[in-house]
Order: sequence, then structure tokens, then C-alpha cells
Amino acid sequence: MRAQIIDGKAIAARMREATRAEAEALAEQGWMPRLVSISVGDTAAAELYVRNQGRAAAQAGVAFETRAYPDSISLEQLVGVVTGLNADPRVGGIIIQRPLPAHIPVKALQKAVHPLKDVEGMHPASIGNIVYNDLALGPCTAVAAVEILKTLPLGLEGLVVTVIGHSEIVGKPIAFLMMGLGATVTVCHHMTRSVPMHSRAADAVFVAVGKPGLVTGDMIKPGAALIDIGINRVETADGPRTVGDADFDSCAEVAGWITPVPGGVGPVTVSVLMQNAVLATRMQMAHYRATYTGAAE
Repeated sequence: MRAQIIDGKAIAARMREATRAEAEALAEQGWMPRLVSISVGDTAAAELYVRNQGRAAAQAGVAFETRAYPDSISLEQLVGVVTGLNADPRVGGIIIQRPLPAHIPVKALQKAVHPLKDVEGMHPASIGNIVYNDLALGPCTAVAAVEILKTLPLGLEGLVVTVIGHSEIVGKPIAFLMMGLGATVTVCHHMTRSVPMHSRAADAVFVAVGKPGLVTGDMIKPGAALIDIGINRVETADGPRTVGDADFDSCAEVAGWITPVPGGVGPVTVSVLMQNAVLATRMQMAHYRATYTGAAE
């Protein structure tokens, strides 16, 4: 039986509805969720992402502002911009668009974002909290991938999971998030001796490497869930296509569930970003109330 294709757009739409209700409740209390997007230099590469974020924000009841700076701006100047946004109570979250010019290290800029406004979940504090099973503002893509798995009729406690890819913002957070849910997790990377040995033993496989066709059907346990997080542009006889890290056709013949690319993890990631924006606003409201009025939310 061919795998059931997971509809990421439908999952994302449901999440946005819930987020919008929360955003409206916060706005009634004077705390309108508001995101500020920062782009530097040639913004063409990030233009589509920014447009999608703006559209999703409107649907989720979140205000969205874009700011573009020339590539001549220094790291120190950008940190100054971020520091000002950190201090502005009207700003609920800050998004750093990629790519950045070579002289702007993304990690340094991400560290400048206050953890309470880190809607992308990429501040070291946000990543570190996952180790303590305190999700708070988690990395959007990792959280989205796990949220998709949660929609499937699989018991997460004791589930055997293989994560292929161990990046700081996707693979590793997924592993910790799944362990926090009671799964038994194996993480594979470029030094793993036999990735297929681990992937064939798993009830669920996450792949986030950036190599098209890396995972094939003979690497998947029959009936397993395959969450493909890869986004790759490849040339075909019919022109350029966007594909994931899995060979979709061969994997779909074996897996029980599979995410398409595009239309799988991507839309859910954007919805998690909006969910984080609302959560960040609520956390800041509680922080200001506790700090300046002595009353918690």
C-alpha cells in the first residue's frame, strides 16, 4: 500500500486558526503581537520567505514589519538596531533573514536578540532550554517536524526514531524534543557507519541534510513515518524542481506516511513562527506585569 501523504498545508491552517484567536485575545489587552523582519544586502534570496511570512502573519493576526539594510552596515550597527528592538515593548519578535553578508556572522546577530523576542528559537538560550524539556520558543523547523509527527496515529512513548542530520537548529533539537516525548532516538550524521541500518529499524525517520535523494525506499521500515525536512533545487528534464532529501517515489512505496516537498514541513514551520510570535508576546506581557506592577499574568 502506498504511503499516506501528509498535508502540511492543512496542519498549518489549523495552527493559524488557533494562533489568531490567541493573538486577538492579546490585542484586546493592549498587546498586539508584532514581528520585525531584518534583511541585509541583496534581499532577492530571502524575498519569497519574507513575503510568505508576511502573508502568514496577516492570516494569524500578527502585525508584520520589514526592515532592509545595505550590505555596508557593520555588525556593531546591526547589533545596535537589534538592541533598540529588544527595548521596544511594541515589538514582540525579531526575525533575522538569511542569507547575510559574509561580514555579518549570523550566530553573533542571533545572540543579540533577547530570548523573549527570539521567535525563530535560535538563541543559545532557546536551544539550551530544550535539553531541560522546556520548549518555550523552540526552533521553528524542528518544532514543526515534531508537530507533524504528533498528528499521526503513533504512540510517541517508546517510539523508535532515527534523525538523519545533526545540525544545531534542526537535527539536534528534534532529537531532544522526541526524547522529551518519550521516544528512543538515534542521530545519524556524516560519520555514521551505516545510516540504513538505523533508519530501517525506526518507526519514524526525520531527514534534514540538504542532499536530494539521500533516503531511498530500501532504507525505510515498511509502514514507518518519513518526515522530510530537506529543501533542494534540482534540474530535471522538465526544468528546475524543489525536492526534499528523500527519493519520494521509492520511499512512498514503503512508508506508511510521508511529507511532500514542497507542502510538508515548510508551511507548518511558518505557522510555528507565528505561534512563537504570540507566545513571545504573552511571555513579555507577563514579564512587564511582574516587573513593573508586581503582578503575574
